[in-house]
Amino acid sequence: MDFVVSSFELDSRLARDCLLVGDFPLCRLLLMNDSLYPWCILVPRVVAVQEIYQLEDAAQQQLQIESSVLARLLKMQFLADKINIAALGNVVSQLHIHHIARFYGDSAWPAPVWGKHAAQPYQPEELDKVTEKLARGLADNASFTWLFAHQ
Repeated sequence: MDFVVSSFELDSRLARDCLLVGDFPLCRLLLMNDSLYPWCILVPRVVAVQEIYQLEDAAQQQLQIESSVLARLLKMQFLADKINIAALGNVVSQLHIHHIARFYGDSAWPAPVWGKHAAQPYQPEELDKVTEKLARGLADNASFTWLFAHQ
């Protein structure tokens, strides 16, 4: 099923704050450029959608599948204690779903990560480690297309 609209454009704030990883059938996968947490974002590649309920039923189901794949990957590859999943959209209205691997005792635990600390961009060596873990987790996912420029 083809969900993607050819005129899709990523919000400029997401493009500025994140690194492009690749595409699932519906969503673009981004890595938040903040080394404090393994933090990925799924952005459905559709136009003018701000809320999950605005997606067609099949796209909502595909989003759930892709979100589950990503959550499982973060849990397993990073040995996270908890996976936080949220679609807020208060600042960036384009529908995007945060997936954050959390650890007991991380710098914001147990509070949400928003507004706790300034983002600490990845250094090249740290970025290599994170992308290797993402690659291992997505290695068997034939529907995922890598777009990451760093690899």
